[in-house]
Amino acid sequence: MPQTHIPSSTFTFLNQIKKNNNREWFNAHKAAFKKEADYVKDFFQCLLDEMNQHDQIEKLKVFRIYRDVRFSKDKSPYKTNFSGGFSRATAALRGGYYVHLEPGNSFVGGGFYGPEKHDLLRIRQEIAADDQPIRKLLKSKKVKAYFGGAFNAGDTLKTAPKGFDKDHPAIDLLRMKSFTFTRSFTNKEVHSKDFLVEVNTTLKALRPYFDYMSEVLTTDLNGRSLL
Repeated sequence: MPQTHIPSSTFTFLNQIKKNNNREWFNAHKAAFKKEADYVKDFFQCLLDEMNQHDQIEKLKVFRIYRDVRFSKDKSPYKTNFSGGFSRATAALRGGYYVHLEPGNSFVGGGFYGPEKHDLLRIRQEIAADDQPIRKLLKSKKVKAYFGGAFNAGDTLKTAPKGFDKDHPAIDLLRMKSFTFTRSFTNKEVHSKDFLVEVNTTLKALRPYFDYMSEVLTTDLNGRSLL
């Protein structure tokens, strides 16, 4: 039977981790963790099956519960969320989707987070040459409905990137370092039987954006294929 939602027990367990974020407690509750992790993995697999009806997903990565504390002041060993990433297939289909499940802070979305240097330059070159296609996408009915018609604020440069005019009409976009969208969900929505459908519909709304960005990142400024 398809896992259409995240049960409330999953968030109950995550809240318990938040209160007892230590190895002794976690090791004593490994069975409970596995049960909730399996719910999440089943949900992600069901979502993957649905997404492959409207996109080509090459890889699903379910992120580990263990935190990397090597460079963090917070030495808590465990995350208080479950999350997964969905990578689009082939060199021609760029970008990826992300699902984050956390009590009071659940969201889904996708795009290009911290793109590699050459990809970021290519995106900026395209925007500088003509920013109207991407602005049209931002104003589209579905992007406005699900994502508020705007990229996540994220980190932006304080001034124009090197090689670009600080007075360029699209400087607001040129200063961006990531190009992602997210939509938040309440705990009640996450536990609803309609959650799988709603997440899939939300992510499907990003397809025109991914198609545009994939074309940009696989061609040069003259439209010649880089593949």
